[in-house]
Amino acid sequence: MVHRAPTPLPPPDESTTERPSKSQRKREMTALQALGESLLRLSASELARIDLPKALREAIAETARITAHEARRRQVQYIGKLMRQIDPEPLRAAIENATGESKQAVALMHRCERLRDALLADDVALNGVLTDLPGADVQRLRATIRAARREHKEGRPPKHARELYRWLHEQYTRRTEEP
Repeated sequence: MVHRAPTPLPPPDESTTERPSKSQRKREMTALQALGESLLRLSASELARIDLPKALREAIAETARITAHEARRRQVQYIGKLMRQIDPEPLRAAIENATGESKQAVALMHRCERLRDALLADDVALNGVLTDLPGADVQRLRATIRAARREHKEGRPPKHARELYRWLHEQYTRRTEEP
């Protein structure tokens, strides 16, 4: 009986070492599907601010009309399939920004809350806001501030204070989105 030395294995092909396992591909597809589901939870106005391919936007709109559980599950899988065709990172960042989960969104929210409180406290902050937002409707802004102060003084729910916050948030969001 003659023993031969084992023949060396051929060097691994680059394409086989780079290819992810089936489990890894499934994890990635599940993550994209979850990202697609987070798109479904956004409001129409938040979705409008996110740059999406037409087919994905239509699939999301169609999902809102589907009520049957199994049909909705299949539609979510289809959205996951469409998500594989786009780069998920900009989309993830846009969703975090739209939902207020990003650090910039939280910082903007806190800034607008502080500005609203300063505007309700005295008129000094108004000059700073008007400097930051030169095209602002000054008359409407002053009227909203007066109404919010009156509400606070009378102990009523802060309807106008919320409106003032939403206006500030919208204006500063537009300002940060402009090139």
